[in-house]
Amino acid sequence: MLTKRKVVLFYPPYDGEPLSAPLCLLSLAAPLRDAGFDVRIIDAAIVPDWESRVLREVQGALCLGISVLTGPMIRGAMRVGKLVKHSNPEVPVILGGWHPSLLPGQTLNERWVDGIVRGQGELTFLELVQRLADGKSFHDVQGVSSKPCGLTQHAPERRMALLDDLPMAAFDLVDFDAYEKACGGLRKLAYATSVGCPYACNYCTDMVFYKRKFNALTADRVVGEVTDLVERFRIDEVAMLDSNLPVDWRRGVEIARGFLDSKVRFRWTFQASTDFLCRMSDDDVRMLGESGVTHMGFGTESTSAEVLKLMNKRHQHLNEMYDTARKAALGGIHVTFNLIFGYPGETEANRVETLRTMSDIARQFWNVSFSPNIFTPYPGIPIWPQLREMGMREPQSLQEWVDLPLGRNMLPWLQGDELSRLRRMLEFFLLNNQLRRATTKFPGLQQGVRRALGAPLRWRIRANKYSFPWELWVARSFERVVTRRSLLTGQTLSTKVSEVC
Repeated sequence: MLTKRKVVLFYPPYDGEPLSAPLCLLSLAAPLRDAGFDVRIIDAAIVPDWESRVLREVQGALCLGISVLTGPMIRGAMRVGKLVKHSNPEVPVILGGWHPSLLPGQTLNERWVDGIVRGQGELTFLELVQRLADGKSFHDVQGVSSKPCGLTQHAPERRMALLDDLPMAAFDLVDFDAYEKACGGLRKLAYATSVGCPYACNYCTDMVFYKRKFNALTADRVVGEVTDLVERFRIDEVAMLDSNLPVDWRRGVEIARGFLDSKVRFRWTFQASTDFLCRMSDDDVRMLGESGVTHMGFGTESTSAEVLKLMNKRHQHLNEMYDTARKAALGGIHVTFNLIFGYPGETEANRVETLRTMSDIARQFWNVSFSPNIFTPYPGIPIWPQLREMGMREPQSLQEWVDLPLGRNMLPWLQGDELSRLRRMLEFFLLNNQLRRATTKFPGLQQGVRRALGAPLRWRIRANKYSFPWELWVARSFERVVTRRSLLTGQTLSTKVSEVC
């Protein structure tokens, strides 16, 4: 029987600065430690020599666990997995997270992958590790995909555990000073009060991963844990990673009330859908702001009823978008409306409708910003059969998923002049909203640019006319002038127009 008790968990590098310590690995670590295992977490975001660090730590370890999201993270996972298999072939490499869970069979085709933990991983991975510690096979562990004797085998699904039955994530393992340095001096905490969303949007992987089941911690537990963590680790901001925090909107209000009554002050942010936020009263949303909420993100995607129907997003209505912005403004809360363009079946008329409506919302409410994206087909989403019929080729290996340019257009039906026109439309839309919200150290110069560009930009969006883009040229020249002045005076430009152009 094996006597090793060490488990190594690795979070591969990804684009952008870290939000905080990877909550997924901290959640896995807690039940492992409770069972007496020695857990080592390596996050490439704060460990520069992460390859050599992993190779050192896997010496004498029971296994290496890697959590992977679709995208650039796969490259780091492949790199480390292959290195470990070359240097320590006896150490099982176990993958988990969204991408392997959505494509377990394809992921297992990689020679260096020994097993997949599908879906909610805390109890599944714990049982797998216990089997390894006892010198037993893990192939029949519920929720595990593996390849005994080289043959792919998917064990039955594990019933999802209630979050309240799981221990708090192992936040004491986090080097918050290192993350503070990586985040530019801000001490952040990633936390989740719930998982899952009841809706079935055709573009979303959440419905596949959590099967539309909302699984939440009680409000009392959330308030107790978060306020304790904020005080203990001197946290400035808590990012709630819930897919849709106010599904039980009364619980959301109760959490905010608990934070407010605790007298522990910190900022917090979350994601939601407009319909749930609109079920809160004006006073409820004011109280959200008083409790520390500074930002809310909403997956509005489109204002076209036709496109929302194609997305199976019938729960969202135009009036709720206006009301969400209004209520959030009452609470002093900024909101971001995420938008998707290029969705299968969308027309230019649909895009024009969305841009006009969102511009009108922005005109009425000071607290609104936008995050427009071109539709990206992630693994496992329900509309893949339709996408294949429209000419999309689904990647057939981890390497092909790495090579997929996520965040860039790869849609066969959105190319050439149509793509160029969409990009120009978005440039003008974002410039209009950027100028509306921009503040600089040179207000006189800024006001002059606003007067010169404001009316023409609004006219273009209303009339859907985008030829001869002189406004974009003026905006870029404005940025260069302000940047030069800032350098000469030692001041900085708080918002650069070119960031959205």
